[in-house]
Amino acid sequence: MLEKLAEVEKRYTELDQMLADPDLLANQKEYSKVAKERSDLEEVVTCYRRWRKVEEEIQQSRALLEEKDEGLRELAKEELSSLREQKEALETRLRLLMLPKDPNDQKSVILEIRAGTGGEEASLFVASLFRMYSRYAESRGWRVEVMSSNPTGLGGFKEIIALIDGKGAYSRLKFEGGVHRVQRVPVTEASGRIHTSAVTVAVLAEADEVEVDIDPKDLRVDVYRSSGPGGQSVNTTDSAVRVTHLPTGLVVTCQDEKSQHKNKAKGLKILRARLLERKQEEQRSEIAATRKLMVGSGDRSERIRTYNFPQGRLTDHRINFTLYKLDQVMEGDLGSLFEALITHYQAEALRATGS
Repeated sequence: MLEKLAEVEKRYTELDQMLADPDLLANQKEYSKVAKERSDLEEVVTCYRRWRKVEEEIQQSRALLEEKDEGLRELAKEELSSLREQKEALETRLRLLMLPKDPNDQKSVILEIRAGTGGEEASLFVASLFRMYSRYAESRGWRVEVMSSNPTGLGGFKEIIALIDGKGAYSRLKFEGGVHRVQRVPVTEASGRIHTSAVTVAVLAEADEVEVDIDPKDLRVDVYRSSGPGGQSVNTTDSAVRVTHLPTGLVVTCQDEKSQHKNKAKGLKILRARLLERKQEEQRSEIAATRKLMVGSGDRSERIRTYNFPQGRLTDHRINFTLYKLDQVMEGDLGSLFEALITHYQAEALRATGS
C-alpha cells in the first residue's frame, strides 16, 4: 500500500504543477479536469503526509528511550503510546481511502417504489416510504421530482418513480434496493389485526446522455389518454407517453405532466437510468462470479428490511441492525441506519482486499 500511496502523492504534486501553468488556465475544460483529479486525491495525500509525520515522530521518540534521563524516557513512552494510536487510526483511514471508488457515488438517483403483496396496504406503504425518502432528501438539501406515479383512491401508490437530484445521493441511497416488509394494522382493518405487506424499491444512478446513447430508431413512442386521479385536464388530452426500447424490450410510461413532451423527456430519463443499471448489472455479475458481493446481492427480490409498527422497530436483515425509533425513521431520520450500512460495506470491502 505504501508504494501506491507514494505514487498517488507523486501524481498529486504533478497536478499541482500543472494547475500553476498559465497555458492550462487558458483551456477551461482541461483545467477543470485537472482540478477535479487533484481534488479527488487531496484527502488521501493529506492523510498519507500526516501518517509520514507521525512515523517520523515515532522514530524520534524511540531514540529518546535510550537517554539516561529517566524523566525523558517516561515522557518518550507516553508520547509513543499516543503516536502509535494515531498511526493505527491513520492507517485504517488510508486503507478506506484507497478502496476502489464506486463511479456512481456522486450521482443523482432515480428511485422506483412499487407495491408488492398486500393489496391496498402495500400501496399505502409505498406512499409512506416515498415520504420517508423525500424527508431525508430535503434534510440534505436535495431536490425531489416525481417522474411518474400510479396513485390509488386511498392516498397510496401502486408505483411511484422520482428523481432525487443532489451530489452524493447515490452513495447514501444505493443500499435501499430490495424488498421492504411492513407489519402494521392497516387503516382499512376494522378488527385490529396486524397485516404483513411488501414493497419493492429500486435505486438507479441517473445516467448521463454520454454514458447511455439511445438511438431514436430503437424507440417506439406511443401516446394515449391519461387515466386515474389527476384533475380535470389530465385525462382529456393524449398527453400520456409510453416509451419502448426495442432492443431490450424495456417499457417506461409517464402521464403525470399535462405536456406530452415533458412526459416523454421524463420517460427517456428513467429509461436511460434503467439501461445504465442493466449494463452495470452485467459487469457486477461477472465480478460476483469470482468474488462474494459485499452487502446482499442488490437483487430486488431479496428481503432487506422489516418495519414493525406495533413494536416501533426497524430491522435491516443484511447487517442484523435494529433500531427502536421507527417513528423518527419514517420522518426521514435515516442517518444512523445509512452510517451502519456504509460502515459494514467498508469493513467487508477491506476484508475482501485482505487489508
